[in-house]
Amino acid sequence: MPPTERDTPVSVLERAATLLESFNTERPTLSLADLTRATGLARSTTHRLAEDLVKLGWLERSAKGYQLGMRLFEYGELVPRQRDFVSVALPYMEDLRTATGAAVHLAVLDGTEVVYLQVLASKAAPRMNSRRGGRLPAHATGVGKAILAFSSPETVQKVIDTGLPRLTPRTISTAGQLKRELGAIRASGISYDREESNPGVLCAAAPIIGPDGVVRGALSASGFARRVAPRMAPAVQTSALALTRDLARQVWALPER
Repeated sequence: MPPTERDTPVSVLERAATLLESFNTERPTLSLADLTRATGLARSTTHRLAEDLVKLGWLERSAKGYQLGMRLFEYGELVPRQRDFVSVALPYMEDLRTATGAAVHLAVLDGTEVVYLQVLASKAAPRMNSRRGGRLPAHATGVGKAILAFSSPETVQKVIDTGLPRLTPRTISTAGQLKRELGAIRASGISYDREESNPGVLCAAAPIIGPDGVVRGALSASGFARRVAPRMAPAVQTSALALTRDLARQVWALPER
């Protein structure tokens, strides 16, 4: 059920965040009525808040309603983790795409979802529901499972407690199945998405682990399930290891004692 005025946060900042979080890939444009239903705020409150966000550049008006503004994109480009990850990772991602002909993804975990920091599409790979800045449930993706396999038990339990929704008929949807899968990934160092997030797509992913032993993200390559070359998984692992070393040297360098 949509939230009600009584359920929603009372501070202006929290209300603004609730309004901005109403937008998603499926609904990039929302009318005032859509925003009112999604936030549970009064129509007058929603309109006033939306117009304030337009003035700030966080929202833009369109013929059909409101859209996220370019100012948010500009702020996103300043996030250090995204900027550093992408700048160092991009050459490795391009080489991986050239070597495999696959679409290549770089992602991090945020709560129980993965956020894609960079996506390199490929003409030889199918279209997928992943995009730069987009989110998907961690348990349903190759990059997500690669990260979860090397995350704390508390992180994995949080994903389980939140629920394991199916994106396709092949999506893992039980706690036992997910835990068994993560154990296999820890043993092999490679994660697979076998048509679990996109029908007809196979993905191989490997974790990126910092010098402190904490998993920082994952790298993946995706292609048509029936045409994926056997070399894709080893290529992903090799690229992830090389990228991990480079990130450790350039981004995560530990201070001298």
